[in-house]
Amino acid sequence: MPKRDPRVDAYIAKSANFAKPILNHIRRLVHTTCPDVEETIKWQAPVFVYKGILLASPAFKQHCAFFFWKGRLLFRGYPAEGNPREKLRHLTSLADLPSDRMLTGYIRKAVELNEAGLKVPRPKPKAKKEVVVPGYFLALLKKNKKAMTVFRNFSASCRREYVEWITEAKREETRARRMKVAIKWIARGKSRSWKYQ
Repeated sequence: MPKRDPRVDAYIAKSANFAKPILNHIRRLVHTTCPDVEETIKWQAPVFVYKGILLASPAFKQHCAFFFWKGRLLFRGYPAEGNPREKLRHLTSLADLPSDRMLTGYIRKAVELNEAGLKVPRPKPKAKKEVVVPGYFLALLKKNKKAMTVFRNFSASCRREYVEWITEAKREETRARRMKVAIKWIARGKSRSWKYQ
């Protein structure tokens, strides 16, 4: 992979006028700080890679951003207010950037994190609540053995979709109509969104 990617040149050329000096400045600093860094386009934005993704510098209509891939590790310990990670997410001019010395330090630290092979800790997934089927729907399901069997064998998310669809109905007539349709679809083994699959 070449160190400089012509697609990044094209990206910067197409960016808004306020963004061009910011993107060029970040690009120059990254290459100066880490000569072995490689450029690419990912997620429709310039991304800099060295032993893994280092950072991305997307430009939007009214601002640019400077995302460190391991920003949670890089800026750990900073208070929420005044955290450099947040300041780098809304850049509208070169004056919004921290000093070159500070940015170079962040880039070096990001390089060190990648060289050490450190991973960003992933948050633990939230425990999903058990699907609570309202009694009125459960009674209707019990009247149709096939529907009841299929419903029990559905995944939790599929059961949840049906329950939410029925319980979010504001009027009793709507709820009754939805339950009738649901029983028919469930007995045929169809998920709530079967029309769109």
